[in-house]
Amino acid sequence: MLRRSVLLALPALAACAGLPPVETASLPSGFVEGAGDPTRAAALHAGSAFGQPASLAGRPGVAARALAEMEYLAVELPSNPVARNPVPTLLPQMQAARSEWRGAIGVAADAPPQRVINGLLAASRALEEGRQDALRAALAPEVFTAGPEGTLARLNALPPLPRTAAAAAAAERSLIAPERSPVTSTL
Repeated sequence: MLRRSVLLALPALAACAGLPPVETASLPSGFVEGAGDPTRAAALHAGSAFGQPASLAGRPGVAARALAEMEYLAVELPSNPVARNPVPTLLPQMQAARSEWRGAIGVAADAPPQRVINGLLAASRALEEGRQDALRAALAPEVFTAGPEGTLARLNALPPLPRTAAAAAAAERSLIAPERSPVTSTL
């Protein structure tokens, strides 16, 4: 009984100690067709998109989706048990990259990650469907400081994002690389 009481009190103690809340994020249901893993799908797509940054030029919807995936990965990877071959520098790389892409498109520093993800994915869908009203609503100025028009212009012509490209490649390697067995063969 005492153990249960202590465990229940831990979140309250952490709040009193001034520790920052743990960030959480998710991708919408249906993000991956079939039974795929959304984290791996995000890593594959973002790795491909930022591995060939010229493929994003003039494609703001694709850029918005790739950045939403990176925002998700920045929050998800620290606690994801799926990483098979973790790159030791992945978490610091993701944090540096997050500052880079948020700065590039004008995301408020204190914007909750889920609002960033939801806004970017909604903007991507709105662009695909040609719905300007939905695009304006998706890129709300309290999250996207350049406003809808400014954010769209930035997504349309992303500057080079070398930290983002490196972090996307590291995330992809961590989640996609084959498992390494600790057992070696002596044949």
